[in-house]
Amino acid sequence: MSKLRKRPRDPNALAKLIVDIATGEEDDAPTGYKNPKLQESGRKGGLKGGPSRVEQLSPSERHSLAKKAAKARWSQT
Repeated sequence: MSKLRKRPRDPNALAKLIVDIATGEEDDAPTGYKNPKLQESGRKGGLKGGPSRVEQLSPSERHSLAKKAAKARWSQT
């Protein structure tokens, strides 16, 4: 799992880190290694999950889920 570098609590040290990242002297990319085979298998499951779930739902259940999703989307604005 990727982890971001811990930020310093001291405001001056944090400011220096931000300037270093902005000027390219410091890399802000997450560190860690992700196994490509595990990523691929997770993607396969994710691609299958939605359509198979929709097949199992009744039309009224799909309707209520769609209303809930639309309400969540529009409440964020």
